Amino acid sequence: MSDDTASFDPTGETERHIGRGMFEEEMGPGSSMAHLYRGEIHRMKFWRERLDRTTNWAVTIMAAILTWTFTSDNPHYILLVGMVMLTVFLVIEARRYRGYDLWRSRVRLMQENVFANALDATKDISDPHWRRELSEDYRQPKIKISFEEALAHRLRRVYLPLMTVLLVAWSVRITAFTQAAEWPASAAIGAIPGIIVSGVVVAFFVVAAVVACRPRTWKANGELRLTDVDVWGDAEQ
Repeated sequence: MSDDTASFDPTGETERHIGRGMFEEEMGPGSSMAHLYRGEIHRMKFWRERLDRTTNWAVTIMAAILTWTFTSDNPHYILLVGMVMLTVFLVIEARRYRGYDLWRSRVRLMQENVFANALDATKDISDPHWRRELSEDYRQPKIKISFEEALAHRLRRVYLPLMTVLLVAWSVRITAFTQAAEWPASAAIGAIPGIIVSGVVVAFFVVAAVVACRPRTWKANGELRLTDVDVWGDAEQ
């Protein structure tokens, strides 16, 4: 960062003239900030739809694999193929989630420091340097969360429950629906012993559970991860 950028003060007398007529201290609903906010909402909505599209395909493929596997005497490893497909969708969706969080973080920054303050000016803004941070993010956009955190989000919300359904179905398929052999022999895939196949499946789910549930400091700037339940009527008057 250059010295000029480091010494930039958005409240200074000279800097306050930059963009005069676009961003004033008293920004009404028809100001450029409102148009900027609507634009960020649109981009956030577009990336949200991309996430939902991937999830819909994952659910559809999982349902088709479950139906086909338990029809007639189809091999159990089709369910494992389904787990691999869900993992592919998980990776794609985690990458999209990082892009989605980029736009959502900007929306939340404006909600917390512009609109919340405009509705109730008795409370301080959450980030006194929000204008500088938003300006820097427009100059040089940066991903806000790691790929591992994005994986954890999508595992918790969608993919870990879906994979658990496939795991239960696979367990039932290699035990209750197999008469020629008992577990672990019933879990074999070709020349690969059943005990090895079972070990790989268990290891996969252990890794997925650790990624999804391990303690961490969440970087995603979202509003739907809050644990406290509050009702509007309980707010202080």
